[in-house]
Amino acid sequence: MSLFVKICGLRDAPDVTASAAAGANAIGFVFAESLRRVTPWQAREASRMCPAGIMRVAVMRHPSAEEWRYVLDEFGPDALQTDIEDFADLDIPATVMRWPVIREGSDVPDIPEVFLYEGRTSGSGETVDWSRAARIAAGRRMILAGGLDAHNVARAISEVRPWGVDVSSAVESTPGRKDPELIRRFIGAVRAAERNI
Repeated sequence: MSLFVKICGLRDAPDVTASAAAGANAIGFVFAESLRRVTPWQAREASRMCPAGIMRVAVMRHPSAEEWRYVLDEFGPDALQTDIEDFADLDIPATVMRWPVIREGSDVPDIPEVFLYEGRTSGSGETVDWSRAARIAAGRRMILAGGLDAHNVARAISEVRPWGVDVSSAVESTPGRKDPELIRRFIGAVRAAERNI
């Protein structure tokens, strides 16, 4: 089994290059309030040389229709990641995948698509209850997020059996600044863990 790996909170072309070189399947750009926030133009420029096959994800939270349209027009993401309730009010073309965010403690609907499962606060490094996450992940395409790093991701994969994993703060040398070596170590730990699934 090959796990899907998303590196989130990228800010510039070197971040994209490092993630691609390490074997990431997706890269996330944050447009919500965050120290990792970028503009759609910055995301577009940063990912201009992104290799084919790596998904570019717009990470938002409760965007207005206007905010989403601006990101869509200027950045043109492959997927939109935002809280599940946000999708009802947004016009999302069929070419853009929907990645609903399910937060720990909330009800989990029977959704067929890929979804992200994380703690109550995005980007906080908060680890979710892996035993509960495992029950939710069964038979679903869950991307597990929250507090994962190169040291605990193998155990998280073993306990939860997610479809994919997501990381942001744990691959930074300082808050908001990605570290190529930490990205490499994280993805290396994921690939090593796959052999035990």
